[in-house]
Amino acid sequence: MSEQSSPRILVVDDDTDGLEVLQTRLTHAGYDVETAESAEKALSRVKAFDPGMIVTDVRMSGMTGLELLEKIRGTMDDVEVVVMTAHDDMETAVTAMKSGAFDFLVKPVDPKAVQALADRCFKERELVETTEVPDEVAALPRSRLVGSDPKMIDIYKTIGVLARNRATVLIRGETGTGKEVIARGIHENSDAAQEPFIAVNCTALTDTLLESELFGHVKGAFTGATGARKGYFELAKKGTIFLDEIGDTSPDFQTKLLRVLQERRFYPVGGEEPRKTEARVIAATHQPIQELIEKERFREDLYFRLKVVEIHVPPLRDRRGDIEAIATALLGRIREETGKDVRRISDDAVERLMAYDWPGNVRELENALMRAAIVARGTVIGEDHLILEGSSQPGPRDLTLDAAIRRHVRLVLDRTDDDAAEAARLLDISAKELKKYLPD
Repeated sequence: MSEQSSPRILVVDDDTDGLEVLQTRLTHAGYDVETAESAEKALSRVKAFDPGMIVTDVRMSGMTGLELLEKIRGTMDDVEVVVMTAHDDMETAVTAMKSGAFDFLVKPVDPKAVQALADRCFKERELVETTEVPDEVAALPRSRLVGSDPKMIDIYKTIGVLARNRATVLIRGETGTGKEVIARGIHENSDAAQEPFIAVNCTALTDTLLESELFGHVKGAFTGATGARKGYFELAKKGTIFLDEIGDTSPDFQTKLLRVLQERRFYPVGGEEPRKTEARVIAATHQPIQELIEKERFREDLYFRLKVVEIHVPPLRDRRGDIEAIATALLGRIREETGKDVRRISDDAVERLMAYDWPGNVRELENALMRAAIVARGTVIGEDHLILEGSSQPGPRDLTLDAAIRRHVRLVLDRTDDDAAEAARLLDISAKELKKYLPD
């Protein structure tokens, strides 16, 4: 970027009101801002204006924002691109980040957040311009996670970044949160997507069987080893080995795995000749690793070797705003598996789903909907069809009008990310009245 008195930003959106708001905010913040109502107009202006940052909507008539991003990335490496969209799905976020976007924003966009992002962008540009940075490796798209919670959007972006390298990853989260789905998302979006993805449940195998599965064995290595067998580290080639529940493995196995990660070599059980591996390792656990380390049940050096990148998956109760979208997305799979033509979840059923804590997370949600679909007679899952364990099962007090109002207020707050002012506006009540329905 050439020397300029003020950093330049080009904002691209077919929503003229949105353009004006962002232009005003960024101009007051000291930026030189131009706008374009389409990607085509942006391309015609970009060389003359020479922006350091482009903020673009995704869905516009004609060329999309993602297509604009590809063209910019292909010809102007020194321009950062921020993608914003009202369609907060994972595929768009992953595609944007993999294609080299600086960041991904979900509409409605807070102008203050855009300004903060611009400040960070130009600070990072200054750092890059004064520091030698290695070229990044591009990757390819696709995935199956659902949710637009900011924590999940961050995970989507991380998947897009990890798809461009082969770093070892540790995924941490409660049972049923979708750790394997994230691992598959990383693999399927990588350059090694055509290579094998092999998932291993470490808790389902003894140490001996786990070593045999991963490292293979030679003939006669143990009773029943009537022939040599290749292990997953060899069969995976340049693909991915997903070690689920790594926290449940023994210290002896952990020592052998650490050696593989350090040396990229392993010995088949009973073998004397080492074999090489190019497989990427992604591990996952629901266990509190730090506690296991303190109790000397997990090697600290293995932990640091695994957590080159660490992803924390939030439990479903911490992203209640995603529950309805996830439940709706699960209906297609449930229709196939049950043969029941269930197409919708009623509002009262959604409210029940939102009020429940989901200790089993997405897996429990799917099972609950599966049961509900089986007992439902029509195409709609109602509140009466749901069987939920624990305290959220309806009791006499849960059926009062006051309890129903509190549940609805909680639902609206979840959908506004606990923005009390916005929730009060949507509920058409005052902020003072809203406080009556909030816990002390």
